[in-house]
Amino acid sequence: MAFSEFLNKRWSLQGQVALVTGASKGIGAAVAEELLHFGATVVAVARTPEALNTQVAQWQAQGLDAHSFAADVSQAEARRELMAFVRSRWPHLHILINNVGTNVRKRTTDYSPDEYRMLMATNLESAFALCQDAHSLLKAAGSSSIVNIASVAGLQHVRTGAIYGMTKAAMLQLTRNLAVEWAPDGIRVNTIAPWYIRTPLAESVLKNPEFLQSVLDRTPLNRVGEPEEVAAAVAFLCLPAASYITGQNLSIDGGFTVNGFHPGPF
Repeated sequence: MAFSEFLNKRWSLQGQVALVTGASKGIGAAVAEELLHFGATVVAVARTPEALNTQVAQWQAQGLDAHSFAADVSQAEARRELMAFVRSRWPHLHILINNVGTNVRKRTTDYSPDEYRMLMATNLESAFALCQDAHSLLKAAGSSSIVNIASVAGLQHVRTGAIYGMTKAAMLQLTRNLAVEWAPDGIRVNTIAPWYIRTPLAESVLKNPEFLQSVLDRTPLNRVGEPEEVAAAVAFLCLPAASYITGQNLSIDGGFTVNGFHPGPF
């Protein structure tokens, strides 16, 4: 097999259609761009039309096959309109990236019912419902992939607030269930769990020098991650090269989740 043929067979997304939520900035934008460079057609989704259209226009100027659809996927009607848009243009969907998410950092007793509902709808309900809505298109592709963007906050306690941690833990279990249930349909389902990544969502806490130092002290690689490092892992899970991987979680965390008690040098 020629090297170019090997690359096209195992390490290309040419001819595949991907849907990425929260794609105007941060991890979502980095994931969309990574998939585009692997040859995929990407439908980028975000709530703010201006930021989304600006980002998509930049990709299109590079000759990449990017499309925009402004929608708040925490809302059922917006999800219906999004999926109608996809179905009207493509007969199948190969990749679904459930990335959209937000947070309100508070003590558990300080959350209001409205904050609880908003966080659950944005972080968890949107992912569950889009998996449901996209199932027939993903099945029609014959071989497809869902990647849910969770967090290390779904694996252990970190200072993000209980509700955020709950939503991310639920995404991990959703991944396990769907990986088994939908395997006969040719749909692989995996999760990425990032630690602190240099994104707009993390800026508010990372700008505090003491907080940043506490993050670095718990991170063996001694730095904050970059969106492109998450995007590379997401793209790998979508590639044909990852065709035997499903139901798994990959922590992109600089070693945070395996870092135990370390009182000092050996």
